[in-house]
Formats: sequence, structure tokens, C-alpha cells
Amino acid sequence: MATMTVWKFNDPDGAATALGTVKDLAKEHLLNLQDGAVVSWREGAKKPKTKQLADFTGVGALSGAFWGLLFGLIFFVPFFGMAVGAAMGALAGHFSNYGIDQEFIDEVRSKVTEGTSALFLLTSDATIDKVVEAFEGQEMELIKSSLSHEQEEALREAFGDDED
Repeated sequence: MATMTVWKFNDPDGAATALGTVKDLAKEHLLNLQDGAVVSWREGAKKPKTKQLADFTGVGALSGAFWGLLFGLIFFVPFFGMAVGAAMGALAGHFSNYGIDQEFIDEVRSKVTEGTSALFLLTSDATIDKVVEAFEGQEMELIKSSLSHEQEEALREAFGDDED
């Protein structure tokens, strides 16, 4: 079963750095990277830059349309106004079937702001202790995941994130 996780970094390059770690873990078969995307929001920029990982070998379980719509809902609706916002609201209802509800959208939107970055991952078969070890020393916050409550708490504890 695949797990969707969203990790926040306190600088615009943190997600790209972490992606390198994730790719190394995938090469070592310590996790299966099915898809993902990086969001980077530089200070002073009006909106974040997004990049889907589909250009990497073996990655691309989700379509570009999925990532485009998701990031539109999270980051760009506030800029488009009410008319587009209403149409995107209907799409948000569709995403809720997959665990991406308004709470998810609002939480990511409130945490991924200017000067930060985020790594959205769809993974499976992770060897959690090895993943935790590989990320030692990298400052990051688990925003959301589709893990069980117990698994999510273990990750939060391992990465020193006490927030819910």
C-alpha cells in the first residue's frame, strides 16, 4: 500500500536536498518511490515553483494533472479569485475521496509559505528505521501523511516534531 507524505522544510532548498536522500534510499531498496513533487517558495516570490518527479526513472504513478490540480488547490486558488475558486472547490470534493480534504489543503497552505519548501511523496515498502537514520540532521516537519496514527506518531517522534 502506498503512503502519501508531505514534508515541510524551513528553507527553499530543503525539499530538493531531501529528495536526493529519498532517491538514494530508493536505489538501496530501502523504500519504493512511486511519485512525488517538490515545491520551493523563495523569499519575495509571489508564488511557489513546483516540479513533479515524473522525469525520474520508475517514478510517475500519478499524472501531471493530479499534481497540477493539487497545487492549484493549495497554492494558487487564493490568487485566482472567487469564480475560479468555486470551480476548484468542486475539484476539492473529488480529492477528498483520496484523503486530500479541505483540512489537508488548509494545513499545507498555512505551513508552506515564502522562504520554505515541501516534498510531496508517494512511497511504499519503507524500512522506517533506515529512512529515519538517512534523514538524521535534516530539519523537517511532517505535515500530513496517510500512515496509521501509530506510524505517523513514530515518525513525528523520530524527527522531533511534536505538532499535530
